[in-house]
Amino acid sequence: MPDTIIIALMLVMSIALGWSIGANDAANSLGTAVGSRVISLRQAILLIAVCGFLGAYLQGQYVTKTIGKGIVQLCDLEQAEATRIALVAIFSGCVWVVLATWWKMPVSTSHSIVGAVAGAGLAARVPVDWRILRDIFICWIATPAGAALLGYVLLRFFQWLFPKIVPERFSRPVLTALVVVSGCYVAYSWGANDVANATGLISGAKVMSPLASVALGGLAIVLGIVTWGYKVIDTVGTKITHLLPIMAFAAQFASAINVNVYTLFGIPVSTSHSIVGAIFGVGLVRGIRVVNLAIMKEILICWLATPLVSGVVSYAVYTGAAWIIR
Repeated sequence: MPDTIIIALMLVMSIALGWSIGANDAANSLGTAVGSRVISLRQAILLIAVCGFLGAYLQGQYVTKTIGKGIVQLCDLEQAEATRIALVAIFSGCVWVVLATWWKMPVSTSHSIVGAVAGAGLAARVPVDWRILRDIFICWIATPAGAALLGYVLLRFFQWLFPKIVPERFSRPVLTALVVVSGCYVAYSWGANDVANATGLISGAKVMSPLASVALGGLAIVLGIVTWGYKVIDTVGTKITHLLPIMAFAAQFASAINVNVYTLFGIPVSTSHSIVGAIFGVGLVRGIRVVNLAIMKEILICWLATPLVSGVVSYAVYTGAAWIIR
């Protein structure tokens, strides 16, 4: 297959992956605000689209370098080989995220694309940096745990602080504003971290510059948000636990801080893991009985399956394509 066709397919698949990321991960930003009935679904989608794009464009280059160059050194490979690996990984990551979105399950697009890159690299018999994968895996475990702990602590703190500094008659409008602002912060940090999942590979394969790739990815993510983002918002916002406005604020603030710290270190983590962990943490303040453990179990199974399924699909697709064109 001519290289120009492969590059064109890779750009198309990057846009498709960005679209699927926007559709699945839109809930991570303001799903809690919708679930606590602070803002409407339409308002949430608009805010997520704007803030997510700003995060992608202004800070998306940090994690783009890790995805594009860290796991498999695409920049050190021949152009044809690098683009083939990138194309297969993007396709495989996209397939799983679309399926999960159809099931209304918030999964990690970071898990999906990292697993897919490793699978394609193994199939192509090129070096895979297992040390970086190990570090990313550790952060994947720490992300929901850290967000849950931070969410629990912040909610306890805000429950103590708010009655002391905010008069009761102003508590609702103040909390509404804080929920919206913190949700926008989550959307910004999500765009900064997750745009690399869509376009880090085309940057690493030297198809586009890092800045151009994050702009393309940001636009693709926005398209996913406005067309299909409502599906997972329902799960995150209403099915894990019943959220009061102060709980939504604490969960969003905890999740945003969590993800932004990892982004500054260039580590691709899951905003889905972060917000779900934070919601679980604030739910525990009211007791384990108010947390929907059945839906948490389903989410956990999807989390565990994500890198494995994406990696296996990527390995199989690359191997099958290499056999066909041999």
